[in-house]
Amino acid sequence: MNLTKFFFEKTTLVPDKPALVFEEATYTYSDVAEAVKQYANLLARLGVKKGDRVALQLPNCAEFVFLHLANLSLGAITLPLNTGYRPEEINYFLDDSGSSIFVADDEKFIPDISGQKSNGKVQTIIRKGNSANSLQALLKESQKSGDTVPDYPTQADDVALLCYTSGTTGKPKGAMITHRNLITNAVALQKVWKWTENDILLNVLPMFHIHGLCVALHGALNAGSTIIIHEKFEPKKCIETIGKQKCTMFMAVPTIYYRLMEVWPELNPDLSSMRVFISGSAPLSEELFERFYSATGFRILERYGMTETQIIASNPYEEERRKSKSVGYALPGIQIRIASASGVDVKPGEIGEVLVKGENVFKGYWQMPKKTRDSFLGEWFRTGDLGYQDEKDEMRLYLVGRSKELIISGGYNVYPKEVEDVINQHSAVEESAVVGISDREYGEKVVAAVVLKEKQPAAFEDTLIKFCKGKLASYKCPKKIVFLDKLPRNALGKIQKHLIIEGFPKG
Repeated sequence: MNLTKFFFEKTTLVPDKPALVFEEATYTYSDVAEAVKQYANLLARLGVKKGDRVALQLPNCAEFVFLHLANLSLGAITLPLNTGYRPEEINYFLDDSGSSIFVADDEKFIPDISGQKSNGKVQTIIRKGNSANSLQALLKESQKSGDTVPDYPTQADDVALLCYTSGTTGKPKGAMITHRNLITNAVALQKVWKWTENDILLNVLPMFHIHGLCVALHGALNAGSTIIIHEKFEPKKCIETIGKQKCTMFMAVPTIYYRLMEVWPELNPDLSSMRVFISGSAPLSEELFERFYSATGFRILERYGMTETQIIASNPYEEERRKSKSVGYALPGIQIRIASASGVDVKPGEIGEVLVKGENVFKGYWQMPKKTRDSFLGEWFRTGDLGYQDEKDEMRLYLVGRSKELIISGGYNVYPKEVEDVINQHSAVEESAVVGISDREYGEKVVAAVVLKEKQPAAFEDTLIKFCKGKLASYKCPKKIVFLDKLPRNALGKIQKHLIIEGFPKG
């Protein structure tokens, strides 16, 4: 079982159908197949083989799609990296994964990754430019040799993706996602969302994220539909594209829907072709659900997923059955339990941790067997999310919070410990505590309470935020910092973060 082979076997009957539209370029399914073959030939010439890790730190672009599918066709593993990651973060991911190839957008990253302790053999490819290690130069050179015909040397449970998620200890973990995981989830979504070859999906989500890559791109290719990809989200351009290209599907995080509503009144877009708007990666507020329905006549379909499982549950396709604050029902082939801290099932309606079982569940964390064991209760994956099921509504699932300290800001996961570790590196900082507070635009925003070793200038907040931005992706950095004489603690010395949250004004 191989994801790339699975896609192409389904689309050979529609070779001339548009598969991918990026900016002004349109690629048919046969164009994509040919490009993937060329990129596979290039990667093979560079020594990529089954099980190797190839890291892609690219914005949305056609090359991302071609490289990813080509890499999987060789049996190698794709490691998608957020374009906002700083050199320290990139070094960790390349070192921990043992990646042999690193594909960056331009030359500026080359000096930053040189001299790594365990990746002296990492080869860097640059998407832009005409240098010897640019993508175009390497492709041209590889075409001089004979073609490599991918033999798709993978089994169903071989790893296809290595996606890093932040850990509560501050050390990101690489979630190993298999070909079986990807294929079964795409097939389930096709059924639940009534996805067909006639659909046109607009994707403005970054493909380095599980939402943009596995849900949007893989879902569209699986259904044989057309996917229009924008390099980045621009509200007005997004709305105009829906009307101009007669899109039928749109996926976003709540932050995007919030920003669309800010410009919606002045555009009055044509939505006659649309059939479904989908939201995920962060909780969708009832206020935004109702605001969007009032403005557009569409009830957003909210679903629930995470890196380790892809999509777990979805509201029904039938619009009248969608409910705000609920993530709906488990997808076909997926089972859900709600359990107490001791692992015992709670009664329907009672709150507990959401446990998941199915072929969507990942293989484990890269080189972290203990973390993997701790994340499972027998065969059941512990999501860390708290929720309950309504027995009066066919066990519809509602989420109420998280048992871990995860912050979801604009659809991205942020663990406080990782941010705290960076803040505490500053010479003026004694200690810090990072929390997420409610925010209308981001769902949650990252803020910090800091205790200083000595008094600093009034503008020190800006200095400390800038310090963080030099070491962390922007979405992880505090939007606001308050300075305290001491952090609130209980009798056992544990920081009481709920008191810190209460001290911040709500966004």
